[in-house]
Parts: sequence; structure tokens; C-alpha cells
Amino acid sequence: MSISENQDISRQNIGKSVDRGKTVPGFEKLWVWQKAHALRLKISSLRKILPISERFKVIDQIERSSSSVADNIAEGHTSYYYQDKIKGFYVARKEAGETQSHIRALEGKGYLISKTANELILSYEEVIRGINGYVRWVREKRERGK
Repeated sequence: MSISENQDISRQNIGKSVDRGKTVPGFEKLWVWQKAHALRLKISSLRKILPISERFKVIDQIERSSSSVADNIAEGHTSYYYQDKIKGFYVARKEAGETQSHIRALEGKGYLISKTANELILSYEEVIRGINGYVRWVREKRERGK
């Protein structure tokens, strides 16, 4: 096998784990990211039930804030410095609150029934508690390292 053939095979295997065939980023192992990601998908599915007039107003905002929760958890987790980790999680927490506010707006306009709105809001409360726990863990780890 020539060097170029060997390099081609190596390029094909970049990012693949030997035993699973797929590399899983560290943040995907966090239950809080998994929950936020699942909520992102639920929020995205709301697009189907909203009238066209709302799809470009409310749904755009709620999809952005919902996506930002999971994205900032991933960013915080992969940050190198403790303070950057904490900052990413603070942003994720704020975005979760914003998403809750959008959910209440959809409920208020009659697009979501109260039961569904409350379930989503409680799920985001769980994510917020998870974020708070992760921030505490990072702070404790930082203090032990000093």
C-alpha cells in the first residue's frame, strides 16, 4: 500500500471510534445537554401547529432560544477555562428562561394547551437545575485546583 493510499484510508476514518464507528463528543454524554436537545426538537415540531402568520414571528424566536440552550451547554462544556465554562452555562440558563417565556406567550395566544405548556416549562426547569448543578461542580473543581 502506498503512502497516499494509506493517507486516504486515514482521512476516511477521522472522527470514527474503532468500536462504535462514531465519535461522541463529551457534551453529548451530559444528561442536561440530552434533555435540552430533546426539548429543542419538541419546540421545533411546534412549527407544524402554528398559523403561517406566527411562524415567522414567535416560532423563529422560540426555536433560536431553544437551540441556544443546547448549543451553549455544548460550548460551555468544551471550553478550556473554568470561567468560560461557567459563562457558557449562564447563557444557556438565560436562554432556557427566554424559551419558557415564549412558551407562555404561545399558551396565552391559544396555540398551546396549558398542560403542554406546563410540561415544557417544567422540563426547562429541570434543565435549569441541571445547569445550576454543573456550574456548582465547575466552581468546586476550580477551587480544588487552586
